[in-house]
Amino acid sequence: MPEGHSVRRLAQQFGDVFTGESLSVSSPQGRFAAGAALLDGQVLTASHAHGKHLFLHFDHAVVLHVHLGLYGAWDFGGDATFSGASSIGAPRKIGEREVFGEPEISDDAGTVEYAGPPEPRGAVRVRLASRHGWADLRGATTCAAITEAEARAVLARLGPDPLHGRPADRARFVTGILSRKTPIAALLMDQKVIAGVGNVYRAEVLFRQRLDPWLPGTALSTSAAGLLWDDTAAIMADGVRDGRIITTPPVYWEPDHREPEAGPPAGGDAHFVYKREGRPCRVCAVPVAITEMVGRKLYWCPGCQQ
Repeated sequence: MPEGHSVRRLAQQFGDVFTGESLSVSSPQGRFAAGAALLDGQVLTASHAHGKHLFLHFDHAVVLHVHLGLYGAWDFGGDATFSGASSIGAPRKIGEREVFGEPEISDDAGTVEYAGPPEPRGAVRVRLASRHGWADLRGATTCAAITEAEARAVLARLGPDPLHGRPADRARFVTGILSRKTPIAALLMDQKVIAGVGNVYRAEVLFRQRLDPWLPGTALSTSAAGLLWDDTAAIMADGVRDGRIITTPPVYWEPDHREPEAGPPAGGDAHFVYKREGRPCRVCAVPVAITEMVGRKLYWCPGCQQ
């Protein structure tokens, strides 16, 4: 499931390319036909993310609310003016692959113009199209046209988002986590406690803070809870910048990736414990362990996280 940094990048993508544009909205699959009819021809005025939820606001006070869930994905396409595709990137599942429509050559000078969106492929729930590009949504858990009041109600049910950078959100998280006897590894996956954290960030931030996953929230100190929030916010912000989750410093990377021009690490170099079960901990050499908590695999180091 895409985590909060991917959804924030999606919001930025829509903001860069589609805000201020009158959009053609359709549902090639047919499952969103009524919602598409409400949005078709309207102007996108704003896009924002909160945790794993994306909200696209239109000028007639209707909001497209999308939660990708486990199987949802957006495909994007457009011409050379599709600035978000090159500057920010468009998440496509976890790998954040970008897919572009075919350009057409308009004259002998080789001028490339946007040829319009291709024929939909597969079960496209909703297609948004403008003069600059298109976006296709498939497989989302939630795809709904809702009112602004309903959007606020969704937000009210969610915990604070570390990517918003608001001091009040930090205080809210600290207060909330210190009041719960639930293990902190479960609390980090509770979107009512903190929005946007998924399985990768959970495992990595707990390791980075050397916290036992089974430690009750009530056992944390105020300072430890604050540091947990701060580190989560920092690595999620890095994810927005990098387009992927990288939680290890260059000292742990293969030599080919330690120089700035080499780019980010590939594979296991990017993480301390996530999907490294059975391999030696990068810090203490104790084998990384795996179990299940709140229905998801939990990775941790029994040596470092006591």
